[in-house]
Amino acid sequence: MPDPDIDPPLPNHVEEDATVMPVTPENAADILATLPAKVEAIQQEVGQCVVGQQENTAAILYALLSYGHCLIEGVPGLAKTLLVRALARVLDLDFKRIQFTPDLMPPDITGTDILQEEESGHREFEFIKGPIFTQMLLADEINRTPPKTQAALLEAMQERTVTVSGRTDQLPEPFLVLATQNPIEQEGTYPLPEAQLDRFLFQLEVGYPSLEEEKQIVAGHSFTPLQGLRPQLSRRDILLYRDAIEHIPASANVIDYAARLVRATRPSSDGASTSVARWIRWGASPRASQNLILAGRARAAAHGRFNVACEDVKAIAPMVLRHRIIRSFHADAEGQSADDIIQQLLAEIPQAATGRG
Repeated sequence: MPDPDIDPPLPNHVEEDATVMPVTPENAADILATLPAKVEAIQQEVGQCVVGQQENTAAILYALLSYGHCLIEGVPGLAKTLLVRALARVLDLDFKRIQFTPDLMPPDITGTDILQEEESGHREFEFIKGPIFTQMLLADEINRTPPKTQAALLEAMQERTVTVSGRTDQLPEPFLVLATQNPIEQEGTYPLPEAQLDRFLFQLEVGYPSLEEEKQIVAGHSFTPLQGLRPQLSRRDILLYRDAIEHIPASANVIDYAARLVRATRPSSDGASTSVARWIRWGASPRASQNLILAGRARAAAHGRFNVACEDVKAIAPMVLRHRIIRSFHADAEGQSADDIIQQLLAEIPQAATGRG
């Protein structure tokens, strides 16, 4: 559960009723013209207290602008929580943190009805909102809570609503879930089923820092107080950019490349190579193809382009696919990780169609 002493709420200085200007195909490109500079400013601001996480910072921004959520995996002590807290402050979003534990129940996340008694003696139930009613939610160690509680969070991620006792409430927008899990400590955990993993747009890997980065961390670079970070975007900016990104076109050849890449992960597909058929038991669903284009639009906009390119699809493919392919026994025996298989696919699948498959 959120601890107000450890995780004080971050301020949101943007009025909830702030209006967002209408976005049309004609003005979308002009709106997005300022996004690359904003992304760079956000990375620099977050970099004041988090060392060496520029790529993951950008990926979280892509997810935010694509209505997606992120699963962040890394061993303890690599600043996963600090990265999320820093981003919440720099994006000026309401932030809450839930520490997932084996005894956590769904009402601890969604909220519950409390019986209230007025002075007159009249009693009625009042819904007390849970921590999921926020704009950026950190689900810390999501694999430590039982499936029933995991499902309550993941349903809200998909539907963006919470239903308790027949009452349905809309979650605030933007709404972004960043869930963390420890890849090495699996005793006493509840791994997410594949169907629930598929709810996440990206799986991000947080690795060990380089020697230079670690020296910066040890020297105190990462201890810059979060309170010193300055907001670089407002809620209105985020909603505006998000609406404009929907108008970015994806040409037929880019859609074809995304579809062929995803189909190549399926052993039974005509486009699958011999090695992939050996290393993968189950491949990605069409949702992965959709997500490659959706997130590709956000990446293109962040790089100052108003069209999705094959390079965008290729760049985000590992984040979109690594949690959507189920490796075979042969892959384990031969030491082939999900990322190894994806890199093999990217090398084998041409960006231009060759008439195969």
